[in-house]
Amino acid sequence: MKSPQLLSLTCFVIAIPVFFAHADGQVVPGTGIRQTNVGDNFEDVNWKWHPNGEKASREQDELERRPLGGSSNGRWFESPKRGQPDVIERVPTPEGGIPGSNFALKLQTLNSGVPHRPSRQMEQDDFVMACSSRIGQTSVARSPSCTCRIWLPPFQNWENRSGSHFGYRIDTKTTVTEKKKGFIFSRTVREEESYWPGFFFEFHSETDPRYETDEAILLIRGNNTGHEVKSLNLTTGWWTFGMSVTPDGRVHYYARQGVEDLRAADHLYSAYPYGYTAEIFATQFFNNVNQYDGQSWSTPFIIDDPAVFTLH
Repeated sequence: MKSPQLLSLTCFVIAIPVFFAHADGQVVPGTGIRQTNVGDNFEDVNWKWHPNGEKASREQDELERRPLGGSSNGRWFESPKRGQPDVIERVPTPEGGIPGSNFALKLQTLNSGVPHRPSRQMEQDDFVMACSSRIGQTSVARSPSCTCRIWLPPFQNWENRSGSHFGYRIDTKTTVTEKKKGFIFSRTVREEESYWPGFFFEFHSETDPRYETDEAILLIRGNNTGHEVKSLNLTTGWWTFGMSVTPDGRVHYYARQGVEDLRAADHLYSAYPYGYTAEIFATQFFNNVNQYDGQSWSTPFIIDDPAVFTLH
């Protein structure tokens, strides 16, 4: 079922035991004050997605094709960089979901990449939570965190290729120092740099001669050099995922099977991804990944109750 990774998905994978990356002073995602001006439970009967025309593909051809897509409640928007999934649909919550949840959100895509130009390569679309526009960018001094419940379908319903199928990530920012060359002199400037830690769900298909059976692996992006870290084997059904950013600029990754709140014991890994020290938490977002051939639908995933928290 999968294939090589795409553009920003291309990375070395390093297998590191879950217990290797203990972190002192970590914050369990979901701790503190829930920021109610962001996040969603998808229960509103009037919830709708408005595509607003063809999707953006700035990463590939510099075209954003505004106005961007957005949700009726103003809490979600299409990425100007990579566009929106083709299916953003409020659906009944699958069995085993959050108690009291009647609806969740299905994300799936077919035509990732540049509209009407199948690349026959792995491409991805983004579904982005509106955070900065609603509550401002959050300093890591407030120990921001995010959580989400994600439903993984039975393996027979995954796109039939080996590779990354879905991402759950955060947008973090730091300051970097760079040398800019002039005609005569060079100068040193400080600039804001965005980077995107998170999780990817990697599938190994039994139709791939490298693998005997279908399986899914959780990859963490990333370690201090930006390489992906191999983590848990994923089962189908509901999982709870979360990330926190502590005042020292580290990112902490958590996951557990089911929909219960995360605990300290669910800590998987901590790092300064790419060697960066985070200063700002901007938002959380999701990636749908597929082989963009105009025929292969991405694996359908369902998300519920994505939320943002701060300690104060």
